[in-house]
Amino acid sequence: MDDSINIILRFALYIDLMLLFGLALFGIYSLKGKERGGGVVLNFESLLAATAVIGVLLSIAAMLQMAKTMSGVSSFMELHHHILEMMLMGTDAGLTWMVRIASLTMAVIAALLNRRAPAISLWGVTVCGAVALGTLAWTGHGAMDEGTRRYLHFTSDIVHLLGAGSWLGALSAFVILLRSNKLSGALQIQVLARALTGFESAGALIVLTLTVTGIANYLLVVGQTLETLTTTTYGALLSFKVFLFAGMLILAALNRFHLSPLLEQSIQIGTHAVAINALRRSMILELLLAVIIMGLVAWLGTLSPEIEMSVD
Repeated sequence: MDDSINIILRFALYIDLMLLFGLALFGIYSLKGKERGGGVVLNFESLLAATAVIGVLLSIAAMLQMAKTMSGVSSFMELHHHILEMMLMGTDAGLTWMVRIASLTMAVIAALLNRRAPAISLWGVTVCGAVALGTLAWTGHGAMDEGTRRYLHFTSDIVHLLGAGSWLGALSAFVILLRSNKLSGALQIQVLARALTGFESAGALIVLTLTVTGIANYLLVVGQTLETLTTTTYGALLSFKVFLFAGMLILAALNRFHLSPLLEQSIQIGTHAVAINALRRSMILELLLAVIIMGLVAWLGTLSPEIEMSVD
């Protein structure tokens, strides 16, 4: 039961913190001037503030669950003050947890400034979101390494998390835009078309980052062997994750080379309903695959391929 709760909390935290970072970053590189604030395109103030608050609540729940598991008590009521104090002050996970809470608190403040200073607000949330998201690396396999390898693993994990957050945030932003009732005016359609075009370079960089860091993480966790992929639960889940990632790349290519040009053409002739509906379906499917991948990542973080191999 504890393992299931741990996986669910990890999954929720991954999704929440990636959305916080990715949505704010999307507003910086895809939108301009007044488009970044006041709910003109996306209601960043409420979206980002709510996401940051949920991140705080999930982090508190995750820390309580970790303390319960590590202390061996049977219920949360048995947790004592000194156990939580020891967890927070005496472990790397506890220290990074405090950094996360501080970053999320600052992100809430920055989000609430969106209407007054949109650019500053989004930059503030992006930086705070990046720090909060990066702290999740200390709950992964890198925490079990030592010395230089430990810091190399943490760096790879953090870059991988930021890349994934950038993609998830962009997908979510596009889905919100495509489902918005505001997407009937010429301005909204033009903003969407420009954002899709602008995401091409960012998307290519994200895919490259995820590929390189994904390979690096595999080598750091498993080593230079493919046997794990066919003989362990970890390997099976990782293979499924790669398969879904390939599916996302196919959908991204479809958006890039077919649906985005179709939208551009439809703007010129004034009938864009078909292009919008096709993009909506594609983006929703791509987002769904991303969410499933996050669930697999949350599960993979609780497994040890070395232990599975030794048992076999």
